[in-house]
Amino acid sequence: MSTQPARGYLGISEVLAQLRGEFPDISVSKIRFLETEGLISPARSASGYRRFCAADVDRLRYILASQRDQYLPLRVIKERLTRLDPGGEAAARPQRHPDADPDRLGPGSGPLSRSELVAAAGLTEALLTELETFGLVRRAGRQYAPDALPVARAAAALAAYGVEARHLRAVRAAAERETALVESLVTPILAQRGRGARDLAARTAAEVAGQVLRLHAALVDAALAEAGLAPGEEGGAPVVGPAGVRPPAAPGLVTGVAGASA
Repeated sequence: MSTQPARGYLGISEVLAQLRGEFPDISVSKIRFLETEGLISPARSASGYRRFCAADVDRLRYILASQRDQYLPLRVIKERLTRLDPGGEAAARPQRHPDADPDRLGPGSGPLSRSELVAAAGLTEALLTELETFGLVRRAGRQYAPDALPVARAAAALAAYGVEARHLRAVRAAAERETALVESLVTPILAQRGRGARDLAARTAAEVAGQVLRLHAALVDAALAEAGLAPGEEGGAPVVGPAGVRPPAAPGLVTGVAGASA
């Protein structure tokens, strides 16, 4: 049952109440920023208050889900919205390829065909070919391991900024070195061959990998700050990301490379 008021519009606080369950970090400032960037255009009352209709709320939900689930930059989301029929049903949800079943596709869900991977990751056939050429995703026969999906999604998001697959070789090499470090630390546990040794090794590997990724992120943040590129600094563009943080591209890349190498 819809919570839309009988008057036919919502105030900004009511929009927050509707969306916060699905997007806990939605805020007034984020909605205002999306309006400033031209992604939403709510009506205004005579006194200047924003008036959101059901289509406006659906459009906001689409934007926030695209950021959270696909890590798309606002520029790409805006372009997609522009191509959709304004006010139509298509504007309220992402367009999916017939092969892309969101309930089935994803890490742990089973092998993916080429068309499924292209559709689920939102990339082109050409980009997928380049990712294979440079060893970022691999396939067995005609199928890809589920771990290829987060790698392909991250690469597609970076491509929107002009990052080519060849530029990601350094990221792949760093991921492989970090994975080798983790494996070297758990090898003695596996050598015990006792009951539960493999489970303990897996848990230890996950914990160490988490700390390595935190260190990696901290070092990147420190380097950006030293270069004067830290988010929020004077002259820097506001960062609006899913849950208010940068997309976790690095974990996906490490997992994808490790999974592809297995």
